Amino acid sequence: DKTVSLRKDLSEMHEWITQAEEEYLERDFEYKTPDELQKAVEELKRAKEEATQKEVKVKLITDSVNSFIAKAPPAAHEALKKELDVLITSYQRLCSRLNGKCKTLEEVWACWRELLSYLDAENKWLNEIELKLKATENIQGGAEEISESLDSLERLMRHPEDNRNQIRELAQTLTDGGILDELINEKLEKFNTRWEELHQQAVRRQKSLEQSIQSAQETDKTLRLIQESLAVIDKQLTAYIADRVDAAQVPQEAQ
Repeated sequence: DKTVSLRKDLSEMHEWITQAEEEYLERDFEYKTPDELQKAVEELKRAKEEATQKEVKVKLITDSVNSFIAKAPPAAHEALKKELDVLITSYQRLCSRLNGKCKTLEEVWACWRELLSYLDAENKWLNEIELKLKATENIQGGAEEISESLDSLERLMRHPEDNRNQIRELAQTLTDGGILDELINEKLEKFNTRWEELHQQAVRRQKSLEQSIQSAQETDKTLRLIQESLAVIDKQLTAYIADRVDAAQVPQEAQ
C-alpha cells in the first residue's frame, strides 16, 4: 500500500530529526578543555553536513506525497499532507538550529584561539622586559651610557594597553558563557601576576637609573672641576719652573 510506504518514510525521517535534536541540541554541554571544545565544533559541523544531505531525502518524500495526493481522493490525503507539513517544518527548524549552534561554537573556538594569540604576544613582550631588567641590573658606565639604557627601557614600557584590554574582554566573553572558565582563569591569574611584578620592577629600575644618571652627572661635574683646577695649577707650576722660582718663595703653592 502506497500510503503505508509513505507514512513509513515520514516516520523514519521524523525519528532521525528527533534523534539529531537530542544528540546535538538538547544535551547540556560543558567545555572544560580546548580538546572538548574543538571536538564539539567538529561534531556539529558533521551534524550540519548530514542534515544538509538529508535535504535530498526530504525532497523525495515531499514529491512522493504530493504525487500521491494529486491522484488520491481528498479523504485519503488530508492526514498525509499534515504529516508532510510537520516534517518540513521540523526539518527546517533543525537545520536552522544546527547552523546557529555551529556558528556560535565556531565563534567561541575562534575567540579562544584569539585569546591565546594575544597572551602569546604579551608574554613575548614580558620576556623582553625581563631580559632588559637583567641587562640593567648592575650597569656600569657614565651618565650617557646609563641614559641610553634608561631610554631603551622606557621605549619598551611605552607598550600599548590594547592587547591587555583584548585579553580581558575575550576572557570575559568566554567565562561568562562557562567556556573553559577554569583554564582561562588560571592562565589570566598567571599572566596578570607576572605582568604586575615585571611592571613594578621596571618602574623601580627606571627610578634607579634616573638616580644613577644624576649621580654620574654630579661625579662628572666634580671630575671636570678637579681637572680644570689641576690644569690651572699645572700651568702656574710650569711657569714657576720656567722662571726658576724656588718653592720657598711661594709656600702656599708649594703646599
